[in-house]
Amino acid sequence: MSQEKVKEVRSSVLPEHGPLDENGREILLSLKNVDITFGKGDTAVRAVQNASFDIYKGETFSLVGESGSGKTTVGRAVIRVNPLAAGTITYKGVRISGKIPRALDREVIRNVQMVFQDPAASLNERATVDYIISEGLYNFHLFENEADRVRKVETMIEEVGLLPEHLTRYPHEFSGGQRQRIGIARAMVMEPELVVADEPISALDVSIRAQVLNLMKKFQEEKGLTYLFIAHDLSVVRFISDRIGVIYKGRIVEVAEAEELFNYPLHPYTHSLISAIPIPDPELEKNKVLFTYDPSIHDYNEDKPEFVCIGHDHYVYGNKKEIAEYKAIRDAGVPVKPITIRDPNAPQTSDSEAEKRKREEALAASVREEELLIHPTHDTGSVWYTILSFILPILGFIAMAVFQHFHHFRNAKACRRGAVAGIVFLAAIILIFLLLLVLTVI
Repeated sequence: MSQEKVKEVRSSVLPEHGPLDENGREILLSLKNVDITFGKGDTAVRAVQNASFDIYKGETFSLVGESGSGKTTVGRAVIRVNPLAAGTITYKGVRISGKIPRALDREVIRNVQMVFQDPAASLNERATVDYIISEGLYNFHLFENEADRVRKVETMIEEVGLLPEHLTRYPHEFSGGQRQRIGIARAMVMEPELVVADEPISALDVSIRAQVLNLMKKFQEEKGLTYLFIAHDLSVVRFISDRIGVIYKGRIVEVAEAEELFNYPLHPYTHSLISAIPIPDPELEKNKVLFTYDPSIHDYNEDKPEFVCIGHDHYVYGNKKEIAEYKAIRDAGVPVKPITIRDPNAPQTSDSEAEKRKREEALAASVREEELLIHPTHDTGSVWYTILSFILPILGFIAMAVFQHFHHFRNAKACRRGAVAGIVFLAAIILIFLLLLVLTVI
């Protein structure tokens, strides 16, 4: 992507403007080959893998995917909460990931704010709304005197659709939509350049969602804000986004402009997300045929996948064969039809045995993949399994086989480690005994 051309700068202050890409757009935030891992050793979980994308100044870049795909993990890495295992994050061309000077850290906090998903959990229940909104102003001394602080807070609370008398109340006295407005006010009073919005409307009623989205659009137009908008609802994302990135199990699989992505959903996972968008007409929704993504269709054993541009500022993840197919579809210029409506009057035909078998195999492959990713509750890999297997290595190998059968891979590894060490120890004892016996005879 274009961020590969951005030269990383080490500095203790942020420049006024970020670098420009080949089309003259200012790159505000850039992620390059970002890996995020939780835990260490056998318990390590790779939540984000090789993520790369740019966010341009003044745009709304949306990151979409199913629950657990790594969207929030990326957002928290941008605000420097989640450390990176590999890769870099640059803001205006300056690296902000890893260890940075304290002065730069304060500038990043000041310029990059976050609106959290749960408006109830993200607000301090023991603080008044006035203090919640003013906390950033206090920390960064962004007011001249008390009158100036009060003016800024009252102006902001009115801009988000609440009243100045609400400032003396506590968060539990407000509805979910009102609490989210307070969260937005807390972020906006800092006058940031980039706002990470982590599913800001998912916890709200449908009637309130449009109000919050319109409020965010209003702030963007008035203050020139840039958004990293994290969501799983593609119908909402289409309304608010300039560009969209699709993430699946920690890997970015497609990035394109909003209309481009909806007209040409090239990656099968993107196709499946768009096909799942509800249709307002109940008759059409009832006869809609869902497109289900099956990861087993990809064969990456020999032809390794890459994240490449196929033209039209459209990036897709795939191997050479898949990229050639995606490029042919895009160059044909015929929009992809992600949603199929079944004819209710057509005779219903039963699936052939081959189609049934194919579906069953895809389901079994998906189940096997989930089994490998999710450890059972008691699969702890306790050190006692290693100790007991060391003392009784034969039983340790038997226990290892049993644990593997029931997908307790950590326990199996602990037993194997202890059993192998026990066998080696016994072999060493026997060898020493034989040597002593030979020396005694001689």
